[in-house]
Amino acid sequence: MALEDICSSGKTAGSQKWYSTSPLEDLSDCMTDYYNFGLRRPKTSKRNNGVPLQFFLPTLPVSTPSNHRPLLSSSPSETVHRPFRLAHGTTTLGFIFQGGVIAAADTRASAGGLVACPAVHKITPIHSHLVVTSSGSGADCMLWERILTREIRLYQLRHRRRLPIHGAAKLLSFMLHPFKGTNVCVALTLCGWDKEASNLIYVCSDGARLQGDVFSVGSGSPYAYGILDRGLKDSLSKDEAVSLAREAVFRATHRDAYSGNNVDLYHITARGWEKREREDLKEEYYRDMKRKEHNVNE
Repeated sequence: MALEDICSSGKTAGSQKWYSTSPLEDLSDCMTDYYNFGLRRPKTSKRNNGVPLQFFLPTLPVSTPSNHRPLLSSSPSETVHRPFRLAHGTTTLGFIFQGGVIAAADTRASAGGLVACPAVHKITPIHSHLVVTSSGSGADCMLWERILTREIRLYQLRHRRRLPIHGAAKLLSFMLHPFKGTNVCVALTLCGWDKEASNLIYVCSDGARLQGDVFSVGSGSPYAYGILDRGLKDSLSKDEAVSLAREAVFRATHRDAYSGNNVDLYHITARGWEKREREDLKEEYYRDMKRKEHNVNE
């Protein structure tokens, strides 16, 4: 019934009334819901502690100042302190060239000095023309990627059009800002194609939103920037751009202990995103050794 209501299809005999229609009902049901683009706020229920059914956000810890709490949070939860501090590490990058947008990332998930998983996915497709690279806490990134995917899909169902990438970045920034100063650790780069133009926007967990032509995020980003600053040009061909992104991730993983294993790479154009086959970084290492040997022989 929720999907039927969103799509504005015909009412059924047993359908529930989601929105307030009588002036005698509680005025709080008619307040503007800024998270849902001006739609009236749906009714709440006791099952989710009074949080509207269409937008459920995680609650903030008790220590969070009241002026930093989300508008829709209701019951605070206690902060769970880790027994030891975990160091986050990763290498993700994205850049714009004449052939579209390239997004690349390594696949190592680290927990302090431990390699927790060697084959995670740090690039997540949101829809046919948008992918997101993630850096930070793995759990936080996966949660907010799901929230963003859901909100973009709901917007498309309501308005019969896709939410622009600038709008998606603004929405994500607005949702994350109330969690500034908490343990939420999220750094997402939105890489996509929108209205015959490529877009690259960086959003982090304090609500900051930056637009640019090249971004690299994570502990390996200084090494990746060294390669990108040297070789990135707008006139690159597709093969040259792919090779540059792969080399940037390889150089970062070669020097950064928290990055490594494999490289995932996406190419986004007006036709949508295209994922290249995952490549073991050892192959790039062997190619690099052959290049050095060839240069020495010359």
